[in-house]
Amino acid sequence: MRLRVATFNVENLMSRYRFEGSRPETHAAMSLFDFPNPQSREAAERSLAVALADDKRQMTALAIAETRADVLALQEVDGLTVLQAFFANYVHRLADIRYGHFALVEGNDRRGIDVAVAARRGLVPEGGARVTSNRLATFGELDCFDGDLAKLGIGPQDRVFNRDCLMVDLDLGDRSLTLFVCHLKSMNNGRADGRQATLAVRRAEARAVAALVKRRFGTGWRRANWIVLGDLNGYRDGIGPHGIVADEGESGIEPLTENFAVDPLRALPPHERWTHFRRAWNEERGQMEETHMPLDYVLLSPGLADANPHPAVEVIRRGLPYRVPLDPRAADRSLAALATSADRYPRTGWDRPKASDHCPVVVEITVPRRRD
Repeated sequence: MRLRVATFNVENLMSRYRFEGSRPETHAAMSLFDFPNPQSREAAERSLAVALADDKRQMTALAIAETRADVLALQEVDGLTVLQAFFANYVHRLADIRYGHFALVEGNDRRGIDVAVAARRGLVPEGGARVTSNRLATFGELDCFDGDLAKLGIGPQDRVFNRDCLMVDLDLGDRSLTLFVCHLKSMNNGRADGRQATLAVRRAEARAVAALVKRRFGTGWRRANWIVLGDLNGYRDGIGPHGIVADEGESGIEPLTENFAVDPLRALPPHERWTHFRRAWNEERGQMEETHMPLDYVLLSPGLADANPHPAVEVIRRGLPYRVPLDPRAADRSLAALATSADRYPRTGWDRPKASDHCPVVVEITVPRRRD
């Protein structure tokens, strides 16, 4: 059986027009205007959020349609209701595939963004998708507590996952596939040293996911059909201007990527191994810095990797805004060059609207039959 499996951080698919004080998409425009009272300001912000969301979600739907995925993992979804409404009113108006088997469990994120999964209708029988949340799992329970966490004021009784690790068992008849859908701790954390400041938490989450895989499959975990996928928020190799690859040091996700699962993205040329772009001012160096980085992964079990030595891998970038250089090797990063580059969805903007700040990753594999 051939399956296309994808992951996509859809960037704040919200049913709320505001969270944490203001919504990033509305903040710039709202900052330009004075309002006579809070009520009129709130009404304007609500209207603006709806208009911006419609533009953005058409592009998000285009990116999903382009994946042609049989199984789709999603991150940053507000809830099951908004997920179903988005597919009904956006994705299904564009895509050749109809989705069902939607699953989402409210996780631990303080913004209320969760991980979710959708599967092609008819892929599994009724009741053939069994979903298990691990949002309540603790560091102690999954044996991933250490001294680095203690220094951060975290205890063994605290919850491991900042969102969740959603385990989804798919019954495919004479085959089965288990997904571990993740969204690990962000590197930013509002700090310049965010990568290092969050490393211990991300590493513990990665160790916890590995522990859940081994708990699910026991001694046969290497041979079993499973995939860890999602926004893992970590990378080792960053791609700078001119396509120069730099070793950025420990990422925190090594428990999943080293001697555990196999990353098909590594088969692509180095300049194509990215799913996110960051451009930020470095105060210490007094300059703007740019990095293309892989944050989104579809990691195959050793058994699946053996059965698929050369899987088809796609990173879909047409939903990114024009400010993002699609080829890290390009020498010309001028506004004129970027603004006139092609290969974007219609109506894409310089910074917005856009499909997301992440790219969908698709891996096409053959799922082997059950091993009894």
